[in-house]
Amino acid sequence: MAGNAVGLGNFLRFPVQAASNGGGSFMVTYFIALLLLGIPLIWIEWGIGRNGGRYRKGHIPGMFAAVWRHPAAKYVGVVGMVIPLVVMIYYTYIESWTLAFTWFSLTGDYFGHTTQEQMTGYLQSFQGVGDPATRVHAWYTPYGFFLFTLCINIWVISRGIAGGIERLARIGMPILFLFAAILAVVVLTLPPGPDGATVADGLQFIYNPDLSRIGDPSVWLASAGQIFFTLSVGMGSLQAYASYLSTKDDIALNGIATAATNETAEVLLGGSIAIPAAVVFFGVTGAMAIAQSGSFNLGFATMPVVFQQLPAGNVLGAMWFGLLFFAGITSSVAMLTPVMAFFREEFGLRREPVAYTLGGLALLFGLMHIGWLEHGVLDEWDYWAGTFGLVVLAMLETIIFVWVFKPENAWRSIHQGADIRIPRIFKVIMTFVTPVYLLFILTWWGWQDALPILRMERVTPGSEPYVLISRLVIVAFAISFIVLIRIAWKRNGYDDRKGFTEVEVPGIGVNA
Repeated sequence: MAGNAVGLGNFLRFPVQAASNGGGSFMVTYFIALLLLGIPLIWIEWGIGRNGGRYRKGHIPGMFAAVWRHPAAKYVGVVGMVIPLVVMIYYTYIESWTLAFTWFSLTGDYFGHTTQEQMTGYLQSFQGVGDPATRVHAWYTPYGFFLFTLCINIWVISRGIAGGIERLARIGMPILFLFAAILAVVVLTLPPGPDGATVADGLQFIYNPDLSRIGDPSVWLASAGQIFFTLSVGMGSLQAYASYLSTKDDIALNGIATAATNETAEVLLGGSIAIPAAVVFFGVTGAMAIAQSGSFNLGFATMPVVFQQLPAGNVLGAMWFGLLFFAGITSSVAMLTPVMAFFREEFGLRREPVAYTLGGLALLFGLMHIGWLEHGVLDEWDYWAGTFGLVVLAMLETIIFVWVFKPENAWRSIHQGADIRIPRIFKVIMTFVTPVYLLFILTWWGWQDALPILRMERVTPGSEPYVLISRLVIVAFAISFIVLIRIAWKRNGYDDRKGFTEVEVPGIGVNA
């Protein structure tokens, strides 16, 4: 589970969000969101997933139908099929950047680009954005790295959870933490920079509380959004993993342990590398400008500039991008788990053909992202599936598992096989506080972002057709899953009002 949760957001997105939203003020709201949203949602997702496993359902439509015996339940669960498929496609593309820059670090390809502006141009050249006459990479370079990265993902997925995903996590997670620890030590022992800025200034830049920002709703929204990104809640993959657990397995303590592992990676390691290094070499003002320019510029432009100033910079650069790659791939291989489960459980298909077919879809629409990157297609998918959609699914599963299933049943389900007793205050939080918090996020984002984005008010002139096509692809995915769900329910003779037949051994499904 920890491999799924620890991802690119821990090392790229978190420090930027913290630095851009009041530092210590962000951390206060961040830990409040962790207690009121993150941990309760982990328990809810593990609970609804394990309950689905009792009926051999490792996908969201089946899990919702198992709890809410209503004809609409399975169709509501379509959200939990579209989100992981869409996110996996563009996430794997971003992941391929980390693999490419690992190679560029080892070969010293970007060495000589010693300013932020030069490295930004180098990144854009790799992405195929900007003036073709100024590019330093062949046009096929991003396509090659994406294809190679996607092939690794699909091969791991085709091996199943035990033989592929878990084995990758056992290898990748220790390497990730080792590289992160080494880089954190290197950064924390840096001498003062050219302008006299120190690592302590960098840490203060992130964590020093600006209490005037506590009352700013945007800070609360940013911290809540980071919790979704960092814990992978609202994605559908945690529920799929939990479907393999029996009622004798603990989810109460393990949920906390997963969150703690993730927070260690994010707060202690992620917060000790990129921003402190940027402050030392660019000063507080420069680091602020870098943070506000986005996490990609910080990770792919600023950090290479920093590494070029250090001994063994190519090795340190390879470690940085290597840890990002392992953080990314241990998350991306988990994203298709609920989609794989649907086709295997409902249609009896073998794992390999399903994985290769989904890989073909990912290749097709991943190429769309590469070719249309400068038209904002990736940002469009990231908002609707990777941001807004996560909160929508979290709201739906909270309503269905806590309110429809009844709070007492949900509480009892979470405590089956538990190694600890969760304080009863969390029952109140899951029943009332978490859904209200989610409603606040949806309402605010809907008013502040969703409507302007829907009306294409922020789209670059001339990019409207590309954005529209990208939206139609998401809609086509949703319609396709609705049709497939209907076919599956008729094929298997399911009665929405009677529910499913409980399997003999809970949690052991064909999707293993």
